[in-house]
Amino acid sequence: MYEFLGRSPVFGNLDVFQVASQMARHASMRQGVIARNVANANTPGFKSMDLETFRPDVRDRAAANRMNVTRDGHMSFGRGGASGLEIEDRSAVPSPNGNTVEIEAQILKSVDAERQHSRAMAVYQSSMSLLRTSIGRGR
Repeated sequence: MYEFLGRSPVFGNLDVFQVASQMARHASMRQGVIARNVANANTPGFKSMDLETFRPDVRDRAAANRMNVTRDGHMSFGRGGASGLEIEDRSAVPSPNGNTVEIEAQILKSVDAERQHSRAMAVYQSSMSLLRTSIGRGR
């Protein structure tokens, strides 16, 4: 009955779901990095880390048709794998013991990651609603 979905230019390539999923995963990974920073706020010499800014790779993915992800460590958000996204936060000023974690900055980053995750979920929910409406199922 719904075989037209595969041939339709609208439904044949639903990158919006993949981008929303990538955005949510990126936000989740960023929360993990922030949590690790906060957990090490008193560790001498610990360097505060962050993730690269999220950039969807829709054009690259459509052209390259990447392999399926088998583990989170294999996920690619643009450049390299998940571990390649972590970068040292050079904006933080080191404390006398060499630690660069600023709790206030981590709180702000955590709020930003939560907003990114909420945006991803809103995009996903809106897209699902549009898809259901287009096939006559409504909400």
